[in-house]
Amino acid sequence: MSQGVLRGVDRAAFAVALAGRLRRAGVAAGLTDVDDFVRALAASPPDSMSSLYWTARICLVRRHADLAAFDRVFAAIFADPPPLPRPSRSASPPDAHDDVYVRVPADTDDSDSGGGLPWATLPPAVTETPAHDTALLLPERRPSALSGLADRPFDELDSAQVAQLGDALRAAVAGWPTRRTRRFAIGTTGARVALRPTIARARRTGWEPVEVVRERPVRRPRRVVLLCDVSESMRAQATAYLHLMRAFTVVADAEVFAFATTLTRLTVGLRHTSAAEAVAQASAAVTDRYGGTRIATNLRSLLTSHHADAVRGAVVVIGSDGWDSDPPDELAAVMARLSRRAYRIVWLNPRAGAPGFTPRVGGMAAALPYCDRMLPAGTFQDLLVVARQLQSVTCTDGRKWPTLTPAPRIIA
Repeated sequence: MSQGVLRGVDRAAFAVALAGRLRRAGVAAGLTDVDDFVRALAASPPDSMSSLYWTARICLVRRHADLAAFDRVFAAIFADPPPLPRPSRSASPPDAHDDVYVRVPADTDDSDSGGGLPWATLPPAVTETPAHDTALLLPERRPSALSGLADRPFDELDSAQVAQLGDALRAAVAGWPTRRTRRFAIGTTGARVALRPTIARARRTGWEPVEVVRERPVRRPRRVVLLCDVSESMRAQATAYLHLMRAFTVVADAEVFAFATTLTRLTVGLRHTSAAEAVAQASAAVTDRYGGTRIATNLRSLLTSHHADAVRGAVVVIGSDGWDSDPPDELAAVMARLSRRAYRIVWLNPRAGAPGFTPRVGGMAAALPYCDRMLPAGTFQDLLVVARQLQSVTCTDGRKWPTLTPAPRIIA
């Protein structure tokens, strides 16, 4: 070998041995890294311990978290002669890697301090507390803006906070489950043999099926239909529910409707890229908001319209407090018809989270036997729980959610 600190040493053997010790210490030094190290030693033979240190470190260390382990292994191998000379304070590694915390010194006018910018690196894997520290140092944390709004009613939130709710709901339903359809697609894997493509390719080999083509079932997101009550009793929750509906419209391609005295389709408006513009367009499209409520009439209008096929096999989500001007018997009849067509029916009630709540309103008591689940939806945290519950409702193993026991009917 050339003149230097590794005179007469086989470069490849030295690189392999050093990489082996680093792997045992937890440093991921791969074969490519070893090859780079050998080539670097050949291109620029180290003439000092410092140059050897930096050559090995640049070639064999890929993560900041491995610096402490690398320094320990390098110091153990080259303990005699003494530790590495340091080129300069601004470009050198930290003085002691066994310190658990990254310390930022106070501002000083000393030119040797680096202008108030200390050397900073990730803390090493060693978790022992230094002997000179007697107290546990904890980072200062502030509560997030979303956690502070978790239990606040919707009527106490402003437009910016409701927009944060919409972003969180969209992230919560990003992993919307899929269902297996009856269609099949050609793929590289699958248990079913595609007969037509296999026979077609066998024509090239004398009708011998040399290449077997397989197919797999196509999976699509479970269809969702959401209906939001925008009557006067739901004034505080209407905007927040629109953000929930927009999240499902963007992620799961849901069909959404708003109802008070009439039924209004909001799917196209809620697909706008801007959440504020989407909610504004949806609010402008509903001409009868903050009025009376006719739940049975609107559900019947949905089942008799050309959008009725969207309900078939879908998860139907109804957001309402249950106050209805239609007779309860009519709502029970239309809910029975809806339950025979839908896959699941989930009712969101903003008052269900109150202590001691019982569904004693006539409309709610009439609809409850046909719902698979009634969930509280009166706060920010409730809607996040609703988003997770709706993902679990799409299970396809044949299990049926337990039907809730209705309370005694009291016509209000």
